[in-house]
Amino acid sequence: MKRAVVLLSGGVDSSTVLAIAKAEGNEVYALSFDYRQRHRVELEYAKKMAAAAGVARHLIVQFDLREIGGSALTSGMEVPKDRPSKEGEAQEIPVTYVPARNTIFLSFGLAWAEVLGAESIYIGANAIDYSGYPDCRPEYLGAFERVANLATKASVEGAMKFRIMAPLISMKKSEIIAKGGEIGVDYGLSWSCYDPQPGDKAGEVVPCGRCDSCRLRAKGFAEAGMRDPLAEDR
Repeated sequence: MKRAVVLLSGGVDSSTVLAIAKAEGNEVYALSFDYRQRHRVELEYAKKMAAAAGVARHLIVQFDLREIGGSALTSGMEVPKDRPSKEGEAQEIPVTYVPARNTIFLSFGLAWAEVLGAESIYIGANAIDYSGYPDCRPEYLGAFERVANLATKASVEGAMKFRIMAPLISMKKSEIIAKGGEIGVDYGLSWSCYDPQPGDKAGEVVPCGRCDSCRLRAKGFAEAGMRDPLAEDR
């Protein structure tokens, strides 16, 4: 069986990509990151999703991007709330952009893929319904794939040719959710919110419902004509 590394944040997109990679006949190795992000609760959901999918291994790599900062997700900056929708327009890159995050994540994914002998690295990047991050664009992913095949021993020696797989890149959030529903993704095991809030129970956190990620999730479920199981739990 061919192997694949899947970058798994625990969100809707990466959870859907995990299921797609499995459905395409891969032995899946899930890779998540604890970079001291504001929404570290997503890692608990990533663990649940990886277990439900029956991955071969789920690796969580730890490093501290708060030492660098520059983002509302890795500093004390406020997460923007209730930003107006600008469908069809170029969006200003929000402060939730984490400098070079996908480059860092894909670099770890590439290193593990080379060790595993996995030619495919899956990422849940999307360039339609997203917050405007530059490292989610097809041009970027194509450039990283070229770098991957220039910079690795396995590729230079002709043993492997790496592919960056972004099956959701041109899909609306509603299409992603509908696809996940078709292939059995349990979105009750996923987390999207950038700014978790205290819940009614001790130690509980709940989605804020107002950040870009929460709003994109709600819009996606509504347009797909599906109920968000995570919202039903609240």
